[in-house]
Amino acid sequence: MGASLLLRALLKRPHARGPAPTASLSSTFMAAAPDRAEIERYNAALGFAPASTPLTYYYLAVQRAHLVTMLAPAFPYRIAGMVHVENALVLHGTPPGGQLLGPIRLSTRIAILPPTGLGAVYCALETEGRCGEVTVFTCTSKYLAVRGKRRGGAAPAPTEPGAAIAEWTLPRSAGRAYARVSGDWNPIHLARWTARLMGLREPIIHGMHSVGKAAAQLEQVTGQRGQRVTAISVRFRAPVPLGASVVLAQGTEPDTWALYCGGVLAAEGSFRLA
Repeated sequence: MGASLLLRALLKRPHARGPAPTASLSSTFMAAAPDRAEIERYNAALGFAPASTPLTYYYLAVQRAHLVTMLAPAFPYRIAGMVHVENALVLHGTPPGGQLLGPIRLSTRIAILPPTGLGAVYCALETEGRCGEVTVFTCTSKYLAVRGKRRGGAAPAPTEPGAAIAEWTLPRSAGRAYARVSGDWNPIHLARWTARLMGLREPIIHGMHSVGKAAAQLEQVTGQRGQRVTAISVRFRAPVPLGASVVLAQGTEPDTWALYCGGVLAAEGSFRLA
């Protein structure tokens, strides 16, 4: 994810006025075969076992495909300021021999959903990653593109964490460290002054850093030896500031997880080990 792509994403301006159109965009890209050294840097940064290819690693290529697709003139919204609200990754298979030796074909479709009753507009993104004739993974994401009117009423009741699985504290440099392995140099994740330029009071960690870190801990703590996360979903509830302490806990249902920061539910989802 070079500087040119990032700058284009940050500077893209909306061109739609009034109600959002209901439309879809599609694109296909070829991503180079995963580089073993790059994967090992990712594993070390997030706590995955060496010599593995984590499911969440594939999101790095998916995010780039998403950005390029949304940079098309037909996509009517500003990219900077869009909020990643949901994501799900599923591993389907590997080529014969279990190694991805060739490029990955990424087919992405973006559907602009009709406005909600409060005027919010979401974009649903679906990506399939194939190596040869094998579907390796699928990724579905949901972004908030246009904020709607605020709904009145009481705030939702706080939820109590389940049994703790793992805890960690994010260094102030965590955003920059993850950017080096992911290529995601969004200013909101790097430093206080860059976050404030984008309208945030303080920098926050990448959402998919939290998902990757959770997946690594689920493999280490809840899985049997050698088990890997083959499916993981997330719904982001609140941002996690750099420097904060985070608790990964069991969710309210079997095979679910929840992430808490300062006693506030920051993310929750489901997972599958195999």
